[in-house]
Amino acid sequence: MASGGGGGAAARMDPEAATELVRKGSTLLLLDVPQRTLFGIDTQIFSVGPKFKGMKMVPPGPHFVYYCSSSRSGNEFAPTVGFFLTTQPSEVIVRKWDAQEERLIKLSEEEEIRYSEAVRRFEFDDQLGPYNLESYGDWKQLSNYLSQSAIERLEPIGGEITIAWESSWMDKAPQSDMEKRLMEQLRESKFAKNVPMQSERRGCYYTSIPASVKHKNVSGGDLTALNLDKTSLLESVLDKHYQGQEDLLLGELQFTFIAFMMGQSLEAFMQWKALVSLLLSCSEAPLHTRTNMFVKFLRTFYYQLKHGFQLTQDSRSEDAGNSLFLDEAWFSRDIFLYRLSKDFFTVVFEASVVDGDLLSWARKLKTLLETTFGWDLEDNAVNLIDEDDEFAPVVVEMDGS
Repeated sequence: MASGGGGGAAARMDPEAATELVRKGSTLLLLDVPQRTLFGIDTQIFSVGPKFKGMKMVPPGPHFVYYCSSSRSGNEFAPTVGFFLTTQPSEVIVRKWDAQEERLIKLSEEEEIRYSEAVRRFEFDDQLGPYNLESYGDWKQLSNYLSQSAIERLEPIGGEITIAWESSWMDKAPQSDMEKRLMEQLRESKFAKNVPMQSERRGCYYTSIPASVKHKNVSGGDLTALNLDKTSLLESVLDKHYQGQEDLLLGELQFTFIAFMMGQSLEAFMQWKALVSLLLSCSEAPLHTRTNMFVKFLRTFYYQLKHGFQLTQDSRSEDAGNSLFLDEAWFSRDIFLYRLSKDFFTVVFEASVVDGDLLSWARKLKTLLETTFGWDLEDNAVNLIDEDDEFAPVVVEMDGS
């Protein structure tokens, strides 16, 4: 195993503590993965070396595994394939590389048992890279609402997430200028290896998020108000799709961010954008009816952007082959985040009474956006609205006005 967060924590551990972690942690045994394949688990990414057979000391809980095969020269890559899994203490998960399909596949139950027993006898121990526990805290910040039930309700049949199965979907998706640049980057520059797009498969089971409130028998003025403050739409979505469980929605926000950032799924990006747009378009909910949920949302959103920006910086200084992460377009003021963040901060900072935790996380997020992206969120110039953005506020013209 070559680059990327290799086992600094384990290297400083005494042998007894390391052995205990091997027994309690789960193991991901990956057989026959070709050299130079890019392999990632959570926030860690590696270039596969000749001895690589997987990962050990993986903490129990949710994880995202992703990989892309390379050409013989190691500088052209196939589209990333990723899948979520929830590991149990001391569990052994076995996958084998299918050379023809260039993907990891499951083994028969009999073979899996045989290999699992070999792992428990430490037969593969020197070929397993230790999970870097120093980066586990970062992963937990990105996945703390990702329960097994949240994953199971969203993941596609078969579990695999890849842009290679999103081709017809992408052509139908509404695209702002930033999204068009993002799609070009994903489709072309990072996928130089000629892998045919596969036939369309059913993707993830994401929640349908309406871009605007539509009501019969509601006056134009009231409809405009409902779309400028989407609290009623949020309540409707929570009630209809999440059984009122806020953490399920936050789990989907984390699922989509991870599938986009690590799995490079554009379908995931569009769903993440829809969820962020809905939440940042609420005024009543953060201040009064769902304050605790919005504290959790701002914290989650803060760590997502912080993580994405760090990876962008890393990929500039050290190209990891298919590092996409936050494209340069994210730093421009024409993206949906600029307008929505600016409007949301106005709601929070100008409120006469506001929750202390909400105010604290809003300030942290604002500082991150200003120092990281260089945005001037105090600027009172006209708000930028992308006419192609389906999540922009809906303003209904009044008759006779």
